[in-house]
Amino acid sequence: MKSMKIVLVAVLVCFGSLAFGQKYITDKSEVSFYSEAPIEDIEAHNQKATSIFDTESGAIVFSIPINEFQFEKSLMQEHFNEKYLESEKYPKATFQGKVTNFSLEPGDRDATATGNLEIHGVSREVTIKGTFEFKDEKIFINASFPVKLEDYKIKIPKLLFKNIAEIVEVKVNLEYKRYEK
Repeated sequence: MKSMKIVLVAVLVCFGSLAFGQKYITDKSEVSFYSEAPIEDIEAHNQKATSIFDTESGAIVFSIPINEFQFEKSLMQEHFNEKYLESEKYPKATFQGKVTNFSLEPGDRDATATGNLEIHGVSREVTIKGTFEFKDEKIFINASFPVKLEDYKIKIPKLLFKNIAEIVEVKVNLEYKRYEK
C-alpha cells in the first residue's frame, strides 16, 4: 500500500506542471483483462490502479501495478508475473494522454483518450474509446480495448499458444473524486 501512495504522489508531482483546472484523483478502480483461447480462458482483475485527471486540459495519467492482478488460479498468477509480464523488471503499466469529448455536465457520453500506453517496458501511442460520465460530483471513465501482446514484446512460448490469446481484451473502470490539497 505504501508503494501505491508513492506512485500516486509521483503522478501528482508530474501533473503539478498543470497549473490550472480542477484535478480529480481515483477513488475506486477496476482494471481487468480477458484472454479467450481454445484450451483455457484467462481472466484477471486489479483494483490498485491510481490515476489523476485534469478537467481543464483533459490530461489523464494512470498507473497499474502489474503484480496486483488477481487470477482464479495461483499458478496462472505466478506465470503471469514471472514469465510473461516480468513484474519485477516491469512493475507497472502506465497511460499518459488526453481525453476528448468530455463534459462536467451531468450525464454520460462517448469519449476518446489518445496517448502513450506503456506495458512491459514498451510504449506505444494508442487511441482508446470509452465513456465519460459526471454524476454526483464524481467522474466515471470506462473503456474496453484490445492489447496485442506482440506489440509489447510479451512472448508466449509456442507450446502454450493455444492457452493464451495473442490479443487480450482490457477493461478499465475508473471512479474519480475531486482532489483537495
